[in-house]
Amino acid sequence: MAKRNVVWTETAAKQRREVLRYWIKRNGSTSYAEEIIRLTADRIQIILRRPESFKSTTYPETRESAMGHFSLFYKLTEDKLIITAFWDNRQDPKILLELMKK
Repeated sequence: MAKRNVVWTETAAKQRREVLRYWIKRNGSTSYAEEIIRLTADRIQIILRRPESFKSTTYPETRESAMGHFSLFYKLTEDKLIITAFWDNRQDPKILLELMKK
């Protein structure tokens, strides 16, 4: 199988930026934000190796990979891993539902 490129949707990238900014401001340091970045990068590598191993969702062609307080929602094409949402699982899931409908 050909190597897949990782593509972040505008929504997912914005969600991740907001989470990282929140934790930097809250903690007064970048340590936890850097941990989130490492956790996310590691999980993306796992998804690339075994994309079908994470659970399907009710959203068309979308899978979820939970990482503790955060989840990556993604879709696969022949040559892309598309991150559609970077979700803080402590938020109201109704907001996620609205985002995924777009």
